[in-house]
Amino acid sequence: MKDIDSYSKKVIELDKIDEIYKTESYEELCKVVADLIKEERLLPVKNSGGNGKKPTLYKKYRILEKNKDNSEILDEINYKLSTKFSIEYYKNHLEKYKEHREYILKLNDFITNKQWLLSKPISMNERSFQIWGREKFLQKEGGKTILKNLGIDLKELNYYDTSEPLAYYSKYKETPQKVLIIENKDTYYTMRRHLISGGDNIFGENIGTLIYGGGKNINKAFNDYKISVEDYVSDSRNKILYFGDLDYEGIIIYEGLYKLFSEEYNIIPFISGYKRMIDKAKIESICLPKTKEGQNKNISQIFLREFDEEYRTKIEEILKNDVYIPQEIVSIIDL
Repeated sequence: MKDIDSYSKKVIELDKIDEIYKTESYEELCKVVADLIKEERLLPVKNSGGNGKKPTLYKKYRILEKNKDNSEILDEINYKLSTKFSIEYYKNHLEKYKEHREYILKLNDFITNKQWLLSKPISMNERSFQIWGREKFLQKEGGKTILKNLGIDLKELNYYDTSEPLAYYSKYKETPQKVLIIENKDTYYTMRRHLISGGDNIFGENIGTLIYGGGKNINKAFNDYKISVEDYVSDSRNKILYFGDLDYEGIIIYEGLYKLFSEEYNIIPFISGYKRMIDKAKIESICLPKTKEGQNKNISQIFLREFDEEYRTKIEEILKNDVYIPQEIVSIIDL
């Protein structure tokens, strides 16, 4: 009877296993695969994906060599790797070591011969390329898993995360000025267009600079605020206004930004903008959309305390009714 040892390739597809062992049912195929894995003759290739059946089998498997002398591999792990590495995981998972060996040895060479390069922080992708010659290896290709297996803290690689550059438009560069951060792209472009075409204020506020916030990712982007914008925009004398959707998520975004900026900047909600949203919804009897399910409702008073009692009550009523007002309720005709 043929078995997988007769197969010439190192990776075998599930259909080929079925063909070699001539299984008569899916249940029998599952047993064959389970036995081969237990005997350490097959290793699932997890990124090949499941076959969609129950119980699930992977579409591809790596064929492991039988009865191979692993003394050289063990010697390499025990005596050739940096003493900074924890080697227990790979001593107990030799096939995984063989799979990761190329990348472990590159990291070992870097730690042994080029560790001085870690004294200066560089970006994640730059560090990844420096060590492995692959700029996305840390972020997307298994680098973090290998570091974890070796007991290496990510902080030891002394890299920093990078964020998308901030998109902003300035009508003028004098300071101090009012800087308006806008949550959504459409509203940012609407207000930018208004200022470019000669508008001198937005809902009664003289705005010097508009910044596109980009929603949930705003805190990561604004961690690099001072190096992402020109000095006149980051001037600590400026007043920062925030304008987003009137829902729990929008309020939480503002509260996160407030915690990030409030020690250095005077930051408040764009009150006149929110009032216009609320008034327009009422005057035009707009049927407000339902709040998305699963929203985090754990807001504090940081946002609400900036409004007078009348509008604070209106906002609380909107939230209580599980509806929201999208920022896009205001368009260029409202400016």
